[in-house]
Amino acid sequence: MKDEETLVSNKNISKINGVSFVASRDSLKQKNIESILRIHANYAAIMPFGFIKSLDHPEVVYNQDRQWYGETKKGAKQYVNLLHNNNIKVMMKPQIWVWRGEFTGLLKMASEADWLQLEASYKSFIIDYAKLAETEGIEIFCIGTELETFIEHRPEYWRELISEVKTVYKGKLTYAANWDEYKRVSFWDLLDYIGVDAYFPVSESKTPSLGEAKEGWERWKNELKAFSEKENKKILFTEYGYRSVNFSGKKPWKSDREMNSVNLEAQANLLKGLYQSVWEEDWFAGGFLWKWFIAHESVGGSEDNQFSPQNKPAEVIVDNCYSEN
Repeated sequence: MKDEETLVSNKNISKINGVSFVASRDSLKQKNIESILRIHANYAAIMPFGFIKSLDHPEVVYNQDRQWYGETKKGAKQYVNLLHNNNIKVMMKPQIWVWRGEFTGLLKMASEADWLQLEASYKSFIIDYAKLAETEGIEIFCIGTELETFIEHRPEYWRELISEVKTVYKGKLTYAANWDEYKRVSFWDLLDYIGVDAYFPVSESKTPSLGEAKEGWERWKNELKAFSEKENKKILFTEYGYRSVNFSGKKPWKSDREMNSVNLEAQANLLKGLYQSVWEEDWFAGGFLWKWFIAHESVGGSEDNQFSPQNKPAEVIVDNCYSEN
């Protein structure tokens, strides 16, 4: 039987109230931090990128001159230093971008030789940033994002990779599993948090009410709680969020350009429903809102239908939750 005391109650413990801080072409300035402070965020995810040409290509290319500044090691370090100077903690979350924006979960090699090359290339990418995370005192390091086929086909590699990461980085570790993947990940026992990109479908409605959003979370809450207790680890939403678009609770992961309506109420209600459903749960560690841009004054707004809540009614919803937790 699990030791109940190891799942410490969160009643008097601040949650991870995070934002996914989108890398920019430019260096970070103090004015870029002010909007994060205003919503009472206490964490930011920094996301340097590596690139792969196709879903069957075995090489990760990263830290290149042609990348945006914030996607590189130099940029990530500068971002982290300024965030830390403002008492904002950091999760380093190196991510893969497949050339045409294809889903990373489908990454699969055609031969054993290619798998071995991919493993070596990905290890260099992750260990490099794990070393940076240790040097900069980063609080959480994420070893990968939505790589379910890679994990399914090469399970021992991932356990070995985690072991190697631990030789160079001493902070907390997680992995960002997709919402329909997390129960199949086999190495949670080696990590500190069960990371979930929380794009759970919660409503079929064009404009979900708060009640509908909360009702839609009941099934997922029960599953997450049971899994947290089974693994004796807290759940961390490594990403969560909704677009300000019609039917945004139906398939929250969708970013299709064909979805061109604007529905600010749907986004606000869905976020409020998520917060009221899970944020005070003992098994829940907190989460990172997808997504937050540096140039706050020129993003989001009443005509925007993308994920960012900036300069929308949803921003107030985020602030209300973060200021209370």
